[in-house]
Amino acid sequence: MSKRVLVIAAHPDDELLGLGATVCWHASCGDLVTVAIVADNGTARYKDETIESVRYCALQAARRLGVTEVRFAGLADQKLDMVPILDITQWIEGILQDIHPQIIYTHHRRDINHDHQVVHEATLTAARPYSSPYVERILCYETPSATEWAGPYAEDSFVPTVYVDISAHLEAKLSAVSTYTTEIRPYPHPRSLEALRTRAAHWGSVIGVAAAEPFMLMREIQRPLLSAVDVLDDRGLVERKAAGATA
Repeated sequence: MSKRVLVIAAHPDDELLGLGATVCWHASCGDLVTVAIVADNGTARYKDETIESVRYCALQAARRLGVTEVRFAGLADQKLDMVPILDITQWIEGILQDIHPQIIYTHHRRDINHDHQVVHEATLTAARPYSSPYVERILCYETPSATEWAGPYAEDSFVPTVYVDISAHLEAKLSAVSTYTTEIRPYPHPRSLEALRTRAAHWGSVIGVAAAEPFMLMREIQRPLLSAVDVLDDRGLVERKAAGATA
């Protein structure tokens, strides 16, 4: 059965750097993937680009990976700490209520980029179990040039607990990343294509495959398997029916 997947990113290209190949894997499995980009409006990173060109790159990359939909909040880059977090949370909540994702990917809580931290907090707040009971898994992804440059504090470390074998999808990820021509850097920068390939090989070696992407599992809810007399309500939750009853 296909899943509904939501990838929440602070900035355009974060969704590719951290999990572009995993997104492609989900799409190849028949999952419906929505990408939500919070801060795509501003000049801190995009001095030579217009908002339209950044969004065009995001849409082009999404097509290469098989993404179903891309949504933009239109908030200013590197200024999310100046926006009431309730506004960001409610924007994410609106998407959750619209698509009812079963799987959510978001930033690690202690990336050096503060926008990432804000998005992490807003995601967990929006996806509270009682307000979003259809969510089964929430995972955090690393963002090269942000996650590894945080302080050396054990409690804030990115420690993967879930790995996805991306051996068959790494080239698609690199192709999608290449659409963001102004974001690619020369090697050995973490956002260079060569460094991304090397990073994938490193994580792959951890689990014995050619390439992998790592994640930290924040929450997972295991629900009973549906029986012949179970139906789903409009939120994707099990609604019990008495034996012999019809839906």
